[in-house]
Amino acid sequence: MTKQFDVVIIGAGPAGLTAGIYCSRAGLQTLILEKMAVGGQILKADIVENYPAFPDGISGFDLMEKMRKQAEKFGAEFISEEALELKTHNSKLITHSSKLIAVHTSEGTKYPAKAIIIATGANPKELGIKGETELTGKGVSYCATCDGPLFKNKDVIIIGGGDAAVGEAIYLTRFANKVTIVHRRDKLRAAEILQQKFLKSKRAEVKWNCVVTEILGTEKVHGLKIKNVKTNQEKNIPADGVFVYVGVKPNTDFLKGRTGLDDKGFIITNEDMQTSVPGIFACGDARKNTLKQVVVACSEGAQAAYSCRHYIEGL
Repeated sequence: MTKQFDVVIIGAGPAGLTAGIYCSRAGLQTLILEKMAVGGQILKADIVENYPAFPDGISGFDLMEKMRKQAEKFGAEFISEEALELKTHNSKLITHSSKLIAVHTSEGTKYPAKAIIIATGANPKELGIKGETELTGKGVSYCATCDGPLFKNKDVIIIGGGDAAVGEAIYLTRFANKVTIVHRRDKLRAAEILQQKFLKSKRAEVKWNCVVTEILGTEKVHGLKIKNVKTNQEKNIPADGVFVYVGVKPNTDFLKGRTGLDDKGFIITNEDMQTSVPGIFACGDARKNTLKQVVVACSEGAQAAYSCRHYIEGL
């Protein structure tokens, strides 16, 4: 017989784990589904310096392990399965009058619940080049706000040319000795005001009409191999860090129109984390928000859990 839960949380990153702590501590029967390792993207971080209460920093793994144990302490259950679809308990499409929603998973099982919290996160788009995966967390980063201060007085590279790339390049000029943007075109795509602000910095440089073909290093990044797309000439340039900004993709494909999404696939909610469908909440990096940070994900997870509890009480 299928076990029914009060709430099923999809995703066990910072947002999902925080929601799990709050829901289970409130006495709700809570299931957390995670298709990969508990912890999410932050597991790749060797050190997290901007999460409160850890003045000397903490590894992403250790931080997530503490959160997991805390959720388990209050009674949250964990199952390693991938959510494929949301339907009503009787397998019909969700409507605004649905009272019981089931998460259908990769194992052919379904987990009915009174409410769902989606905390599936988002993945930065990767370059797919040699050295990228091997050196992630060892000089390769996808978040300057997270890791920028680690590169004080170092030489860093930004790959990308949009608003996010140039905005983070400007941020990095506060710390780094030199910040070089590598861009495949002869003009950046970012807003003109951002371009001018970056280019007038004495620490700024741009490699125009170039793509990165390899990230160099063994234990840590020590440089890049770039190729000029017009001349095909290749050369190595030294660097202590590489920040990749070629886009972010939220993990929301499984929703299949069940909730409102923006044009990039991020979940639209109100300030209470409620989606367009009653009983379905969203939080963290999968949600349309401004700042993708662990502390923000945790805050949204707490709010989603609070809203979820009140929704269930009202049924």
